[in-house]
Amino acid sequence: MTRTGTTTAGLRRALRREIPSTVGLLADERDFAAMRRYRTFAFDDHLTYLREVESLLRTLATRGGHTTVALFDPEEYAAWCAETGTDPDLPASRSRFTAHLAATGAHVTYTGQPLTALLPELVDTAVRQATWEYATTVLATAGDCASCGEDIGEAAHERAARMLVRLLEAAGAGVHHLVCSVSAADDQLLAVLRGDGTVPPEDTAATAPAAEFTAVLATGIALAAPGGVVLRTTAPGAPDRLHGWRLTDGTLTPLTEAEVFSAYCTDARTGEPLSPEPGVEYRAGFPLAPDPGDDWTAHH
Repeated sequence: MTRTGTTTAGLRRALRREIPSTVGLLADERDFAAMRRYRTFAFDDHLTYLREVESLLRTLATRGGHTTVALFDPEEYAAWCAETGTDPDLPASRSRFTAHLAATGAHVTYTGQPLTALLPELVDTAVRQATWEYATTVLATAGDCASCGEDIGEAAHERAARMLVRLLEAAGAGVHHLVCSVSAADDQLLAVLRGDGTVPPEDTAATAPAAEFTAVLATGIALAAPGGVVLRTTAPGAPDRLHGWRLTDGTLTPLTEAEVFSAYCTDARTGEPLSPEPGVEYRAGFPLAPDPGDDWTAHH
């Protein structure tokens, strides 16, 4: 039965609005070039491909349904095809893999934003997901301490969570932007956390960014890897304040004012000096309250 006055065509249009769509996106030219080896892949030019994707997204949006954009990785696609016994040179195979990405891969919701905004958001989501997966794997497989028998990953995570609480408590009022950087597995793990200085300490691990920040910091602790934390605080009517700490032996050691200045005013790629940012004060990292788990290195 149908409601009085509702045509079959109208019902079909209503049903289409309730069917979610997922679009797999080749974000950069290298990934696009890798897909061109498949005979059934129709595009020759990446810019043309991106224009057509954006047009498709706008069309889907006019239908009123939910659209997800997933990052399509050709290497993951080839591995998935090999694992599932799927012919990679078929449009249906790419469609099945895109549906798989909607459940497992990096994706964002399309809300009408231009592709110039969507692409960086999608790549950032993919990087964050990869970082999270790596960090949680390290912590889950770190094993037990040979001297005390404690689970190293669990202990490192608890220690990192306490560090974050003490950092936010000591930072005080203002809007805080924290970045944790850890060198691990020939790569640089990064996590970013923003807070307003009013979050109760017991709630600091309740959000995804806080969980990611804690996991990256814990990875540096568990692996005894070099790393650091920088904090930028913004408050009304005052210059921004920049502080920094070095992660060594499971502890955040404050950087001096000169070290903070050098870190911010040096091009990380070339080593060339950069001009100081106007309206910013470069300050030493402030000491943190003692951790109940000190000394980390004595026990792990």
